[in-house]
Amino acid sequence: MLDVDTPHGPARVHLRHLKSPRGWLVLGHGAGGGVQSRDLTAAAEAALETGLAVALVEQPYRVAGRKSPAPARQLDAAWLAIVQRLRDDVVDREPVVTGGRSAGARVACRTAQATGAVGVLCLAFPLLPPRRAGGKPAQSRLAELEAVQAPILVVQGERDRFGMPPGSATRTVVKVSGDHSLRSDLPAVAAAVRDWLDRLVA
Repeated sequence: MLDVDTPHGPARVHLRHLKSPRGWLVLGHGAGGGVQSRDLTAAAEAALETGLAVALVEQPYRVAGRKSPAPARQLDAAWLAIVQRLRDDVVDREPVVTGGRSAGARVACRTAQATGAVGVLCLAFPLLPPRRAGGKPAQSRLAELEAVQAPILVVQGERDRFGMPPGSATRTVVKVSGDHSLRSDLPAVAAAVRDWLDRLVA
């Protein structure tokens, strides 16, 4: 465990080391969940099998015991501080892949260039925010994915209520059974992550 001071309070990082790793996978949790979610666990295990060490990040609001997420700018600032601390004190010269589940994936996309990530892993990317009753149509968050210059893997449930992101030349989208929770076919989630990471750090 590693406690990290950020501009918005202490964060906590759960480290899973490997001897001479091929790289590091740094993952953040969703808005209302923690790092123990099943899809994050499946992705972490897949990374370890591929030879990548793993850092599972708890944002400061979760460490403080709050369930409601902090504003995006605070999440991003904390994430940048966490990744920099990992680069300073934990990671040697190995490539770093960032990512996360849902809201955590959005943070990784928005900060990909600043963190120097060689790739971004998005589990259940929330493409369309929930539409409020009587409100305007939801505005797509595709721009956050489009802004990432590094390769991206999106693993998305076929029935995800937040929509299905399109693929592109640098963005691989893998559809799996289930919804936004990605719990229906965890082996498929792990396989997609394992195959992509293996090619990415080859």
